[in-house]
Amino acid sequence: MPMLEKDGGTTVLRRTTEYQPPHSWRTWLIGRPLRTADAPHQAIGKTVGLAVFASDALSSTAYATDEILFVLALAGTVAFVYALPIALAIVALLAVVTISYEQIIHTYPGGGGAYIVARDNLGEFPAQIAGAALLTDYILTVSVSIASGVAQLTSAYPSLFPYRIIIAVALILFMMLVNLRGVKESGVILAIPSYFFLAVMFLTIGNGLVQYLMGNLGSVENPPHLEKESMMQSASLFLILHAFSNGTTALTGVEAISNGVTAFKEPRSRNAGITLIWMSAILGTLFFSITFLAGKTGIIPSEVETLISQLARTIYDGRGVMYLCTIAATTLILIMAANTAFAGFPRLSALLAEDGFLPRQLTYRGSRLVYSRGIIALALIASVLIVLFRASVNALIPLYAIGVFLSFTLAQAGMARRWKKVGQLSPGQEIHEQGSILRYEPRWAMKMMINGFGALCTAVVMLVFTVTKFTDGAWIVIFLVPILVVIFSAIHYHYRDIAARLSLERYGGPARILRQRVILTISGVHRGTLAALRYARTLSDDITAVHICTDPVEAEVLHRKWESWGDGVRLVVLDSPYRLLLEPLLGYIEEIAAQRQPNEIITIIVPQFVPRRWWHNLLHTQTAMLLRIMLLFKPGIVITDVPYQIE
Repeated sequence: MPMLEKDGGTTVLRRTTEYQPPHSWRTWLIGRPLRTADAPHQAIGKTVGLAVFASDALSSTAYATDEILFVLALAGTVAFVYALPIALAIVALLAVVTISYEQIIHTYPGGGGAYIVARDNLGEFPAQIAGAALLTDYILTVSVSIASGVAQLTSAYPSLFPYRIIIAVALILFMMLVNLRGVKESGVILAIPSYFFLAVMFLTIGNGLVQYLMGNLGSVENPPHLEKESMMQSASLFLILHAFSNGTTALTGVEAISNGVTAFKEPRSRNAGITLIWMSAILGTLFFSITFLAGKTGIIPSEVETLISQLARTIYDGRGVMYLCTIAATTLILIMAANTAFAGFPRLSALLAEDGFLPRQLTYRGSRLVYSRGIIALALIASVLIVLFRASVNALIPLYAIGVFLSFTLAQAGMARRWKKVGQLSPGQEIHEQGSILRYEPRWAMKMMINGFGALCTAVVMLVFTVTKFTDGAWIVIFLVPILVVIFSAIHYHYRDIAARLSLERYGGPARILRQRVILTISGVHRGTLAALRYARTLSDDITAVHICTDPVEAEVLHRKWESWGDGVRLVVLDSPYRLLLEPLLGYIEEIAAQRQPNEIITIIVPQFVPRRWWHNLLHTQTAMLLRIMLLFKPGIVITDVPYQIE
């Protein structure tokens, strides 16, 4: 029912349409469209939230220990004894990062994580760096997790190894479709493999620990050949730091929950915070246990057979049903890990787009209330990386963790600065700053110390990772982040410039159009031409029909027909001895435009007949479209199509 509103003497008619998009292949593929009012019902609880946002972090347990051993192998298998202390240090770092992000979740219930924290507390430039780092990390999360999942699959079925790239790209596209169906529905779908993985892994690890305590845990039979030759040297500090930096890939994905707080049911902050603690506890337990058992069973890091495969066949004494369940569960969680990025990347890109650092189109919510364009963009970029790096986990890992630790550092430095400002307030005092509220908190000093210590730790890890992995490919990310920041700045400048030019402030109103000159382009005299002429008559009496002559005989025929049907409108025939169509017309229009008065508009009317079938357009020259493109940037010129439908 239409509603009439009056505001300042202006009547505004508002009505709500009940139009629903028709059922199509998109409905079958991603589900029926959802109303905007359905958004609160798409929120998820802690159980589904763990599957949606924690799958990346949990899946890293499948390859983080592998990456530690790959580096230590350079000093020989004797250096593997350092794997457990390194894992313990990483678990301690995980605890620090978790406490810090739990504070971020409660301070910023609107989500956004490192980007929002850096924007509000450190400024625009650090926020752009955080955004670039996180977007890069999300893209690499999809590539690494899918490549690692395919590696698990090819470990069990080596005959699939030559097809790993095709399989990986197909899985990315599958994940894209699942996420286009919406957060709630995709979360329910992905919860099954996520909890299946947890059940199987805890059963496998528990079995392995029981065997170890009872003295029945054996060593790996027929381990793969050590692919990296030993440097025949003792494990240096540099080598240990290198292994530590590789192992910190286990922390990737910890920030995802803070970015997606708005996806949780109310109370959002509480549910998201509990989910974060659950995730970190499970992650730390699995990672440390797998590293411990890897050392006790003599596992060898290999591209041919993964650590999980070797561990499972040792614990289950062969490739039986439980071995296959373990491989299947690990493969599924690694594939599902990409879902964390599919949940976080579109939300973060939408925040950046709202602030004018990315194209505004990324803020658009699709028919299923998800940022569908961001999801599609992520899938395409990740697929390109899979092809370029041939789905190799070892080749992709060096690019992986720099971005996430850079965002960790900026997020915690921003929070430390925020607590410092909070400490300067009086009890009961509050101020509004950058869209958030600062209130005095009695424990601000302790919180500042936690975040400050966390920022220091993650900055050191980022520096170590950068130095140790620079020549292995980390330089790509180091250069990519500044390039993205430059792109963000260019987009932001464009939007600000457009806003300033369109602003109504200090604008005296448009100049009144005193005269309109109409140029009617014609290729022949037919019903479509006469329809365009009738429309031109409604605009002005100053009409000039223009025809490009490439054949004098045809031009003479057109002239005679125009005398009969042209209703007295003057006709200008432009001879084109070189058979050019657009150039003579553009030259004539520019000549007329040069004589244009300040309050005069030149309207170019282009007759265009519309065929009955879309493919009929392929049989005709698209002169009207080319003319629009050529004249679009000419000031004082309006281009109007007059379509004539062929019945």
